[in-house]
Amino acid sequence: MGGTLALLPIALAAIAATLLAALVVDALLARLVATGRITRPEINLSIVVGAPIARAWEVLSDIDRQPEWMHEMKRVEMLTPPPIGVGSRGRATVRIFGISTTDDVVITRYEPPHTFAIRHEGRFVGEGMITLVALDGERTRVDWMEYLRPPLFGTLGGFLQRPILAAIFRNDLLSLRSLLAG
Repeated sequence: MGGTLALLPIALAAIAATLLAALVVDALLARLVATGRITRPEINLSIVVGAPIARAWEVLSDIDRQPEWMHEMKRVEMLTPPPIGVGSRGRATVRIFGISTTDDVVITRYEPPHTFAIRHEGRFVGEGMITLVALDGERTRVDWMEYLRPPLFGTLGGFLQRPILAAIFRNDLLSLRSLLAG
C-alpha cells in the first residue's frame, strides 16, 4: 500500500503535465485556425440520393422524422410554434458512445427546397448546414457541413472528434439514402 501511495505524486504530476500540454496544443491550433493557416475542423460530406429534390427536402426538413436517419439523435422537439423557419428553436437528445447530451439548436437558414442550416447552442457549440442540389428529375446531391466545438479543449477536441463524427454522419447519410429509396 505504501508503494502505491508513493506513486500518487508522480501520477498527479503526469496528469497535470498532460493537461498543460493539451492546453498549449489547443491554444496553438486555435491561433492557426484564427490566422487562416489551417482550416477549422469541420466535417464536409456528400451523397447522391435516388429521389427528386422535393422528396429529399420533404424527408430531410421533417424535424420529427430526423431520428429515423440520424440514429445518434434519440429524441427531438421544436421549442417554438410552427411554421418552421429562421429563428425557430429545437432541442435534441443525442447519444454517442453511450454518452447523452442535449443539443439546443436555432435554425439560421431555411430555404426550401435547398438549404437547412442550424446553430448548435448546447454543450457542443457550432453550426451545421445541409444543402440539396438537384442533379436531374430523379437524383439529388446532399451536401452536409458540420462544425462542432466540444466544451473542453475546443479546437484540439474538434480535430480529435472529426474522424469519429464524420463516420457517424456518413452513416446517417447512408440511412437517409435508404429511407428515400424505400
